[in-house]
Amino acid sequence: MTLPRPDKFFLAMLSTVALASVLPAEGAAKSILDVVTYGGVAFCFFLHGANLSREAVIAGLSRWRLHAAIFATTFVLFPILGLAIGLLPAAILTPALAAGILYLACLPSTVVASVTFTAIAGGNVPAGVCSASASNLIGVFLTPALVGLLMHAQGDGIGLDTARGIFFQLLLPFVAGQMLRKRIGHFIARHRKVISLCDRSAILLVVYGAFGQAVLQGLWTQLTPASFGMLLLIEAVLLAVILGFTWWIGGRMGFDRADRITAMFCGSQKSLASGVPMAGILFAGQSIGLIVLPLMLYHQMQLMVCSVLAQRFARRAEDEKAAALAAGMAD
Repeated sequence: MTLPRPDKFFLAMLSTVALASVLPAEGAAKSILDVVTYGGVAFCFFLHGANLSREAVIAGLSRWRLHAAIFATTFVLFPILGLAIGLLPAAILTPALAAGILYLACLPSTVVASVTFTAIAGGNVPAGVCSASASNLIGVFLTPALVGLLMHAQGDGIGLDTARGIFFQLLLPFVAGQMLRKRIGHFIARHRKVISLCDRSAILLVVYGAFGQAVLQGLWTQLTPASFGMLLLIEAVLLAVILGFTWWIGGRMGFDRADRITAMFCGSQKSLASGVPMAGILFAGQSIGLIVLPLMLYHQMQLMVCSVLAQRFARRAEDEKAAALAAGMAD
C-alpha cells in the first residue's frame, strides 16, 4: 500500500510557522511585511473580481439562506459553545483562557482566509466574499455588544478603521476587478494558476505575520506544557464541531456542494486581524496576553486544517471531472 503524498501547501504552512517561530518579522522588516501582505491580499481580491462573471456575483448576493446559516454559526452557535466551554473546571481550563475562548467565539469571520479557502476548494466565491465581508462589517458593532453582554467588558467599539480596511483592501479591489473584467477577464481565465498561486502566497504571508507576532508576544512562554496541550485539544474539538456542523447543516438546508463548502469555510473562521485590535480597546487597562492567546492558536489551527480540507476538495473535484471526461469518451 502506497502512502498518500504529503500536501505541498500544508508543508509550506508548517515551514512558514517554523520560520516565524525562529525568525519573526520585527521593526523595519515587519513594516515591509505589512505592506507586502496588504498589497498581496488586495491583488488577490482584484483577480477574483476580474475572474468572476457579473451573473455569478449577483447570484452570490442572492443566497440569503446561505448567508443566514453562516451568520447564525458565527454569532450564535460559536458564542453558545464558548459559554459551554467556560463551564469546564479551572483545573482543566483556567478562567483567563476560558475568557479568551469566549472572546474568540464572539468575533466575526476572517475575510481573506474564508474566501481563499472557498476559492481553492471550488466553493461559491461570490457568496463567500459577500458573507465574510458582511460578517466583518457587522462584527464592528456586534462583537463589542456580545463581549459586553457575555463577558461584562466595557468598550466603545473600534471606530471605522476596520470597516475602512475591509473596504479599501478587499471590497474596492474586488469591484475594480469586476469593472475591468471585460478587458482582462479573458487573460486571467487563461492563467488561472496565477490566481491559485496568489491565494496561497497571501495565506502564507498572513500566517507568517500573525504567528510571528504571537511569538514576539510570548506565545511559547505564557503557558505550562499541560495547559497549552489542553487548550490545543479544546480548540481542536471546537473547530471540528464547527466544521462538522456547517457541512451537516448545509446538507440539511439543501445546499449544493459549492454552497456547503462556502458555509464550512466562512462559518468556521475567526478573524485575528479584527480580534487583536478589538481586545486592546475592549479590555483596556488589562493584561490581554492570555485573552488573545486562544485566538492566536485557533487562527493558526483554522488555517492549517482548512488548508488541508481545501486541497482535498480541490483534488476530489479534479478527480470527478477526470472521471466524467473519461466516461464521456467511453460513450
